[in-house]
Amino acid sequence: MIKGLHHNAYRCRDSEETRRFYEDFLGLPLVHTLKIDQTKTGRATGVLHTFFQLDDGSCLAFFEAPDMPFDFKPQHDFDLHIALEVEPDAIDKMMAKGKAEGREVRGVSDHHFIRSIYFRDPNGYVIELTAKVPGRESDLDPKKNRAREMLDKWQSTKPAAVRAA
Repeated sequence: MIKGLHHNAYRCRDSEETRRFYEDFLGLPLVHTLKIDQTKTGRATGVLHTFFQLDDGSCLAFFEAPDMPFDFKPQHDFDLHIALEVEPDAIDKMMAKGKAEGREVRGVSDHHFIRSIYFRDPNGYVIELTAKVPGRESDLDPKKNRAREMLDKWQSTKPAAVRAA
């Protein structure tokens, strides 16, 4: 039934500032814009919806909605981050590119099955560039990695107050 991810959508402060990060810095082409003048409920608005395409055809999309308040705040990695897969050699190149442009860049984090670096986009979202580690493919095979067993153990050992919340 579900064929894949078409797009994830997020709010942005400024469409051009967002374009510079996603298209100029990350290399994701701007493939579509949609100006929304009226909501489906009939309210007049002025929203721009932009789409930046990944190699698999899916997109990261953004809404600039100046007439609607939104609390832009730096996100903690555990709350929200966008992880984009790159080739292994891109990790060091993008880290150097980010540093050369004066961007905040963190990493390289070795997660055993992937290696990652992290940036913040102009809206405060954490962007993770991640590369698979060759030979670690079975780490994502639930028949071999005990993912369900680990989740069940996690659930059973959480304090009761946390489980109830």
